[in-house]
Amino acid sequence: MRAAQQRAATALVRLAGELAGLSERFAAAGHELAIVGGSVRDALLGRLGEDVDLTTDARPEQVIELLRGWAEVHWEVGIAFGTIGARRGGLTLEITTYRAELYQRESRKPEVVYGDSLEGDLSRRDFTVNSMAVIIPGLRLVDPSGGLRDLAAGLLRTPGTPQASFSDDPLRMMRAARFAAQLGFDIAPEVLAAMREMADRLGIVSAERVRDELEKLLLSVDPVRGLRVLVDTGLADHVLPELPALQLEIDEHHRHKDVYEHSLTVLAQAVALEREGPDLRLRLAALLHDAGKPRTRRFEPGGGVSFHHHEVVGAKLVRKRLQALRFPKEVVADVARLVELHLRFHGYGTGEWTDSAVRRYVRDAGDLLTRLHALTRSDCTTRNQRRAEALARAYDDLEVRIERLAEQEELGAIRPDLDGNEIMAALGLPPGPLVGRAYRFLLERRLDAGPLGRQRALAELGQWWADQPESRTQG
Repeated sequence: MRAAQQRAATALVRLAGELAGLSERFAAAGHELAIVGGSVRDALLGRLGEDVDLTTDARPEQVIELLRGWAEVHWEVGIAFGTIGARRGGLTLEITTYRAELYQRESRKPEVVYGDSLEGDLSRRDFTVNSMAVIIPGLRLVDPSGGLRDLAAGLLRTPGTPQASFSDDPLRMMRAARFAAQLGFDIAPEVLAAMREMADRLGIVSAERVRDELEKLLLSVDPVRGLRVLVDTGLADHVLPELPALQLEIDEHHRHKDVYEHSLTVLAQAVALEREGPDLRLRLAALLHDAGKPRTRRFEPGGGVSFHHHEVVGAKLVRKRLQALRFPKEVVADVARLVELHLRFHGYGTGEWTDSAVRRYVRDAGDLLTRLHALTRSDCTTRNQRRAEALARAYDDLEVRIERLAEQEELGAIRPDLDGNEIMAALGLPPGPLVGRAYRFLLERRLDAGPLGRQRALAELGQWWADQPESRTQG
């Protein structure tokens, strides 16, 4: 503990030194300046980065003037919320005027009211661990709500009543789940109770703010922990209703696994397979790959349970939900495609894959192939060790086949042996739908047989054209 305190003190002293010139400017102008919120929390946790939050009694226009000549650049994107951004050296700062942010009953945007004291500003922040400040110069800790104690206990509490805090900004309920996932903290019982009680208040928050908070949760160290909080409190019903919908009632004969728990396990396994940092597309696909199961579940004669075409239904549901949350179009398209493809490997069975099947698998996955590999491997949650090992070996073999064919045939850019211009020249056709049909025919032949070569492609194109009704009406 003493070593951690020493690291925190060293980090704050270093930061105060880098900000000395700025804090002296504020003091000379009669204003307070303090390191605040997440920056103090992270310093105490030994994880302070180069992005620093500051607070002051100076109004935004005054902050801009005090930054001139000290900051290399400043920006005013957040000025409506009392925040001015700035950069100097390796530090990126956000300086926010003391404030009290609250929602009117039916508003979708917070109303910002400036405060007049540091203690008042801290009392209106989301959680006690984020309600500490260190005044500079001087490094005096201000902790009116016991944030230091809660930080040591790994506990999320609100400075005042949770009902008042969540009324000020309902998004704080999602933030509690996110901090549980990011920091591994527990949420105080009274806070959880208020989240359950007030979950429907989240409906007044804009989709963009909800999306941003969900994204931070999903990209955290332990997203499963945060997602459980969302589901257990009812918040997920308003954010990602497809997730709690996976809690299908298990019949007395246990004829199918718990889809909700399976999906969380798949997500955890996908996280473990990441090699280049958190991957939002992979994590969303892992979490929602079975989103279509509730709508496609059927109890079959003889006691079986089926989910026919749940990957197709799921892809549509996922696309619609992510669009509603205002995710970028590319993210929506990629996640929906991964959901649609997640059963493709199993559709080929356990037999030997033909070259044609391998080509089609690579072609259909496109740029998502690496993610599809991770998703397919993560989707194996069977407790049958022999079956799990057999599936792993089968996928190992597939990846070897892909690599081998890729070396021979440039699988990443599969295209017909003739392009559109060559097709038109060979058949004497103008641009139009017929050329597209001919192109698709040659592409299918390329997938089936591999590279044909120009002469064979021309011969097969000619045979195909002779069988088309239009060939008798052309020329």
